[in-house]
Amino acid sequence: MQDKINMSGIKYPDLVEMLRFQAKNLTDHTVFTYLLDGESDEQSVTYTELDEQVQMIASRLQHSGAANERVLLLYPPGLDYIRGFFACLYAGAVAVPTYPPDVTRLERTLPRFLSIVNDAKPTIALTISPILMMAQEFLSQYPELSGIEWLATDEIIMEADMGSNGGDNWEKPDIDSDSLAFLQYTSGSTATPRGVMLSHGNLLHNLDSICSAFEVRESDKGMFWLPFYHDMGLIGGILGPIYCDMMNIMMSPLDFLQRPLRWLNAISRHGATISGGPNFAYDLCVRKVTAEQKEKLDLSSWKLAFNGAEPVRADTLERFYEYFAECGFRREAFYPAYGLAEATLFVSGGQRDTYPNIHTFSTEALAGGEVELAEETDGLQMVSCGSPGNNIEIAIVDPGTFAPLSVDLEGKTDIGEIWVVGQGVARGYWERDKQNQQVFCARLEGNLDKKYMRTGDLGFLMQGELYIAGRLKDLIIIDGVNHYPQDIELTVERCHPGLRPGCSAAFSVEVGERERLVVIAEIARSNKLVAIQAQGLDLQPDIIDKTIREAISRQHDLRLHDIVLLKPGTVPKTSSGKIQRHLSKIGYLEESLDVWVG
Repeated sequence: MQDKINMSGIKYPDLVEMLRFQAKNLTDHTVFTYLLDGESDEQSVTYTELDEQVQMIASRLQHSGAANERVLLLYPPGLDYIRGFFACLYAGAVAVPTYPPDVTRLERTLPRFLSIVNDAKPTIALTISPILMMAQEFLSQYPELSGIEWLATDEIIMEADMGSNGGDNWEKPDIDSDSLAFLQYTSGSTATPRGVMLSHGNLLHNLDSICSAFEVRESDKGMFWLPFYHDMGLIGGILGPIYCDMMNIMMSPLDFLQRPLRWLNAISRHGATISGGPNFAYDLCVRKVTAEQKEKLDLSSWKLAFNGAEPVRADTLERFYEYFAECGFRREAFYPAYGLAEATLFVSGGQRDTYPNIHTFSTEALAGGEVELAEETDGLQMVSCGSPGNNIEIAIVDPGTFAPLSVDLEGKTDIGEIWVVGQGVARGYWERDKQNQQVFCARLEGNLDKKYMRTGDLGFLMQGELYIAGRLKDLIIIDGVNHYPQDIELTVERCHPGLRPGCSAAFSVEVGERERLVVIAEIARSNKLVAIQAQGLDLQPDIIDKTIREAISRQHDLRLHDIVLLKPGTVPKTSSGKIQRHLSKIGYLEESLDVWVG
């Protein structure tokens, strides 16, 4: 695990002092405005109000002996989540952000929730009254929940407002930069997510890197819809604005997914300058926002449109720009970035007000693990994820020998595993000593003095900028040739209008002692299928199967062993929407996938 953090250059000794400093100096400045309906119904909180409310909850936590204990956060999106999270920090507790299981999909959402509870072993759970009432029926069914003290923070605040002691008894905990702040549970490619241990110092250093890389200015205003229980939403959307002195507008991710126009409307109406999300969010806006709706949008205030958490695609950037340029959106606003929970959040990013570097590379060379520029029509376009952040070092490493790959005269390396070292790298996984040695204590061949964190991602450097090729564990190797599943999945999704974008998985299976390619893909929802049929297109499964096989053969020179078409909404995904290829493969082998038969 990582060595003790040097906090030189960081503005605050811990996250509690960060919020208290802002509350003292910015007092009545609004820090968060939450759009309750995703549109015009708003709820805001100032720095002073947030500090006072957090102290009320923290005082109750301290009374319950929460110091150094894990405290589960079980909230819907909203300001209550922010209050509960900071209350844990104010009480010297370790926050465990999660989200309530979906009562309509308990078979899919409850197991992950229970696995987090079993792993973190929280002694207290914070939530609000409506969820606490619903949770009562689960407590008797699951022993791991019955031993937890459940507190409704909205009731604590209401009681304090009615004359109880409130936060008068709160005492600042004995914490410093090395104190554990919270466990960020990874989405997980299996049913056992791991808790990434993030200290106050990890978070403050990463926040400083983000603030510097984004070149945050006094006039900036944020707009976030990303889930609070994931690193980009929690660290980027809650902690980042406080660290950078930036007011932030928020909405529920469900409100965005139900109507993507709400995101763009919020940017337009509030004059937000910094906002973003995964690549799929930009594609979704192009597909769902009509020409008539565009006429009312003004996106000229949007100065930094970050794109991360999944592969950044050049054609997505171009389509979004072309579609929304008439609304004032600028190409230079795009800001591709790379990061992961194990590095707190941010690892590398582009340059503000500069269109990212996009190059075309030889697919034949990439298949052999090499990097070679090609003509635009003859290769694969890849988007740069920029340069490493402050005090972050990246090494491209041969994952078999641990030898660093050298940089050639053109400033390129071959494709290798991305290793990271820096003050923002997490302390390790909660109670996973063996994995911590493997992931967080990696050492380069010939240099045993420095410990790196292995990301598990494949990529390369060119002219000091990072390009992402894929996941090491997801890499498909057939007949000695490397194939990146996200490229195959993109080919599948584009070859027939009856397939859902972002809802396919490519992986290999062993057939007769040889690896063979399998693809699963969701069919579009019924309303779209009706529209496609009205256009005269054939939706017979065998026709779609043939179309997919021909596209993969043409684009990737691969023979497809099997294709399985699934019902909408059934491909395995993480809680943040990433495809779970490992679980997809298990479902295929066990024949447990929800097959669409036409």
